[in-house]
This record gives sequence, C-alpha cells and structure tokens, in this order.
Amino acid sequence: MSAWIEVGQLGEIPRKGARTIVTADGDIALFRTGDDKVYALADQCPHRGGKLSQGIVHGRFVTCPLHNWVIDLAEGGAVAPDEGCVARFKVKVEGGRIFLTVAPSEV
Repeated sequence: MSAWIEVGQLGEIPRKGARTIVTADGDIALFRTGDDKVYALADQCPHRGGKLSQGIVHGRFVTCPLHNWVIDLAEGGAVAPDEGCVARFKVKVEGGRIFLTVAPSEV
C-alpha cells in the first residue's frame, strides 16, 4: 500500500489544465476539470507516447496533442474506437491541498 504524499495546491493547476509531477518511475500528470475534480494519470498516451499533460481537458477527458486520442481521466482508457489504457493514480483534495499515491491504481 502506498502512502499519500502532498504534491501541491489545487489553485496551482488551472481549470481544464494539467501539471506534471516527476517521479523516478516516470512523469505523472495531474488534471483539473472545469468542476474542480482532480485526476492523475501516467503522462504518456497509449498510442504513441504523447504528453497527455499538453493535451486539451474537456469534461472528464483529455485529448492527446499528437493524434487526438481521447482518454477518460477517471478510467484511464482510450475512448472507442481507439484502444489502450494509461496507468491511473489515486488522488484526493483536502482543504485545497492535493495528495497523490505514486503506485498505479487498480481501482
């Protein structure tokens, strides 16, 4: 079980934007939706490795900047007809502070 670590403040991520956390195992992208939900995914599209943190956030999705694949932020999966998935990480916001576990989530 991975411990929660504080990685920043909600206000540091613009609405419909992203921020990247660098780890020894690869970058993790934190996404903030228009309704202030925060999601965390590996910062690599399953198609050709594009930086999802540089994509466009819309609703509960992000569109990869390279080839327009759409990834579900909550599930980590590509939206049909595309196939593939991205590692997800548990994230929570408490008092405006963002906490993350750096082990990929199975849930």
